Amino acid sequence: MKTFNLPSKIPPYIKGFIFDIDSTLYTSPKYAFEQVDCQVREFAKLRGISADEARKMVADYRKKFAEEHNGSKVSLGNTLLSFGIPIEQSIEWRKTLLSPQNFLDKDNKLIAEIKTLSRKYKLICVTNNPVLPARKTLEALGVSEFFENIVGLDTCKKSKPAKEPFIYALKLLHLHPEECIAVGDRFDLDIALPLDMGMAGILVNGVEEVYQISKLCDII
Repeated sequence: MKTFNLPSKIPPYIKGFIFDIDSTLYTSPKYAFEQVDCQVREFAKLRGISADEARKMVADYRKKFAEEHNGSKVSLGNTLLSFGIPIEQSIEWRKTLLSPQNFLDKDNKLIAEIKTLSRKYKLICVTNNPVLPARKTLEALGVSEFFENIVGLDTCKKSKPAKEPFIYALKLLHLHPEECIAVGDRFDLDIALPLDMGMAGILVNGVEEVYQISKLCDII
C-alpha cells in the first residue's frame, strides 16, 4: 500500500480510517508540550532529580535512539520504559495529569469533516494515551460521538509503533488491513507500521490537513 499525499484520491476499496489523536485531530503546541512535560516532571520527582535533568535524560535518549534507528522516533512511553518506568505507571500518570479540556476547544471544521467521513467509512482512534484522556480530548474537540471505540495505551499495554494496537483496531472495525487508512502526524509512530501491515496512510501536518481528507473520497 502507499502513503497518500493530499490531494490524492482515496481508492474505492477503502472502508475505514484509523486516526491518531494528538497533534493530528488538533494543533496545539502548548498542549503537545504539556502532555510530555507533565510526565517528565513526575519522573523527575520519582528519581529525586530536577525537571531539567529529567528533560535532558529524555532528550538524550530520544536523540540516541534516532541515531541508532535511522532517524526513527520513539514514543514517550517507550522512553520512560527504558528508564524503568512500567507502561502501567505511564498510564496512571496520563490518566491523572492530562486535562485536554484546559487546552482545547470545540472545532466546528473538524466536526463537519469527521461527520462527513463517518457517512461512508468506519472510524476509530489509536493513541498512545490511555482511553480516558483520549476520550476527553475527543469530547473537548466535539467529535467524540463519531468514534465508538478508542484503542489506547491501556487497551493493549503497548505503545505505538507496536503492532498490537493496530491489530485490535482492525478487529473492532471488522476490516482487513488493505481496507484501511492510518492517519497521523508522525510517520515513524503512526504510519510506517500500518504500511508494513498492508494499510495505506495519510501523513498530516496538523488538523488543517485533516480538514481536507473528505475531498479525496468522492463522498456525495
